[in-house]
Amino acid sequence: MDFRFRPEEERFRQEVREFLKQELSPDWEDQFDPETKEGADAAFEFGRQFTKKLAQRRWLAMHWPKQYGGLEATLWQQIVYQEELAYANAPETFSMGVAWVGPALTLFGSDEQKQQHLPAIVNHDELWCTLYSEPGAGSDLASLRTRAVRQGDEWVINGQKIWTSLGHRADWGWLAARTDPDAPKHKGISMFVVPMRSSGLTVRPLINMTNLHQFNEVFFEGVRIPASYLVGEENRGWYQLAVALDFERSSIAGNVVRVWRAWRDIVDFACENPSFVQLNPTVRHRLAQMGIEVEAGRLLSYRVASMQQAGKIPSREAAMAKLVCAELNQKVARTGMELLGLYGQLHPNSGYAPLRGRIERYYLESVARTIGGGTSEIMRNVIATRGLGLPRD
Repeated sequence: MDFRFRPEEERFRQEVREFLKQELSPDWEDQFDPETKEGADAAFEFGRQFTKKLAQRRWLAMHWPKQYGGLEATLWQQIVYQEELAYANAPETFSMGVAWVGPALTLFGSDEQKQQHLPAIVNHDELWCTLYSEPGAGSDLASLRTRAVRQGDEWVINGQKIWTSLGHRADWGWLAARTDPDAPKHKGISMFVVPMRSSGLTVRPLINMTNLHQFNEVFFEGVRIPASYLVGEENRGWYQLAVALDFERSSIAGNVVRVWRAWRDIVDFACENPSFVQLNPTVRHRLAQMGIEVEAGRLLSYRVASMQQAGKIPSREAAMAKLVCAELNQKVARTGMELLGLYGQLHPNSGYAPLRGRIERYYLESVARTIGGGTSEIMRNVIATRGLGLPRD
């Protein structure tokens, strides 16, 4: 493949940059304290209004078909857009609906589900969360125990989910539940769309190690949803879930550009503050090595994009990109902390924190990179079995 962007894609890149320059000040994050409820709510509303502006330009899902509200742009144009948002440190664009729920509904949803949800996702009228993990089913997701039982024209759901990002903000949930307890564990799962304000559904906050409310526990106690909320074929949900995970793992903005930004911040700081480098001279070589690894991660993700553009499903390739970039996040974070020394531990609210405390927060957030979306161990298993053809046992 040709890794160079075409002239029209570079022109679009400049258009996105001009938009970001007009709509987003470099210090927008300093307006909010995400550790207070008021600050978190204000930051969320700011991000939602910013995302609305993107939706008005039909940029959120520009590569989707026009019949669903997209622009039928190339996936490369979508990548340019994702890159520039990440470079500018733009607010969270609540991308679950666009990144994997929408594509999965396009492939497996009924006409009614597509008509109801896809335009709402494109217009940013619906926020989505993903209801996969459970207290006893994380890496071994097929062990999930949340049950969905058919009763007449309804499904009745009971169980618990955990680590649900955006669950307290979402309008809808993308749910994996067991519909045949007697079938082999990979063959008795179905996928559903669930209103997050349903009777019997409770969301409880989980405060993460950065002291932010991003995760949640979700409890289902006799939650009733219409039978039409089943997505695709009953008991065939594992395949749908796996395809959605491939979409999730191949996200270039999450996998590559944010780690590039952190690496670039550290390099710029080292150049501007040579005294820190003199205290730890090996950092110079490590930053150079990681710059090479960042570029390798970028090319792995571009490979995934090229396969998606060709209509292929890049399962093992997405796992490779996710594995490399998730672990690289942690390498870059550790190097940043070593360079800054005790200064690196300062909280973002501290007036003495270099880089506005971004390295401290990045270091803590990086811990979850090798867990969320599939652990590094699972990624290696996927690469071994689907890529190298090795036996599962």
